Amino acid sequence: MWEQVQETVNYIKDKTNYTPDYGVILGSGLGSFTDDLNIEFTLPYSEIPNFPVSTVQGHKGALVFGTIGHKKVVAMQGRFHFYEGYDMKQVTFPVRVMKYLGVKNLIVSNASGGVNPNYEVGSIVILKDHVNMFPEHPLRGKNDDRFGPRFLNMSEPYNRKMIVKAKEIAANLNIEVQEGVYLGLQGPTFETLSEYRMVKILGCDCVGMSTVPEVIVARHMAMNVFGISVITDMGDEDNIEEVNHAEVLKAAEKAEPHVRNLIKELILQF
Repeated sequence: MWEQVQETVNYIKDKTNYTPDYGVILGSGLGSFTDDLNIEFTLPYSEIPNFPVSTVQGHKGALVFGTIGHKKVVAMQGRFHFYEGYDMKQVTFPVRVMKYLGVKNLIVSNASGGVNPNYEVGSIVILKDHVNMFPEHPLRGKNDDRFGPRFLNMSEPYNRKMIVKAKEIAANLNIEVQEGVYLGLQGPTFETLSEYRMVKILGCDCVGMSTVPEVIVARHMAMNVFGISVITDMGDEDNIEEVNHAEVLKAAEKAEPHVRNLIKELILQF
């Protein structure tokens, strides 16, 4: 994989001559964050060597390079999911590439189902931890020490200093935020009522089909990670029958302006 990553990095550098400080992975319904960038380059995934292509509605499928203030950013408009049929090395490949483009700080966003009774549809949740229940681990197989250690310490998957700064920014902007633990499942089915109960019993606050593999790989390469989730449905008897992808996108888009502001200010201030 090392050679593939370097090939991709060299291609992107030749095309853009760009060294981003921040990487941002935009989840379902959150792709308009790129409107906040002073865009300098856009590379469709289909043109980038070794890149998969996103197949999910609401994921546009491009790397966007631009600035927010004096900070250089690369944003993924659309991520890759295990349920699309990709293996974990493909799912997390763009994170490897971001690292070697120069990214030190990674921001990941997603849409998730909430089980915490303090949440409601549209709640914005700052992730403080996660539980990995994907059937394949992104670090499975022979370890390449050039990327990171064989046995990775995951005591701080989400950077505590970034969490503190984000909460401070949210308070200043009058954006209501929650904190929570995210559970990652394979998908693509939404959870049954019993599965939502399981998520709650395991001590988690929300559940989704992404993010965890990317965070693991980012931490493997010593990147700082900040995670944010928009609650797009609640796992209870009143709402579970209404869950579909269109409703998820609708709920995410409603919260998107606040998420965009929060991410933008975090990039500017951290």
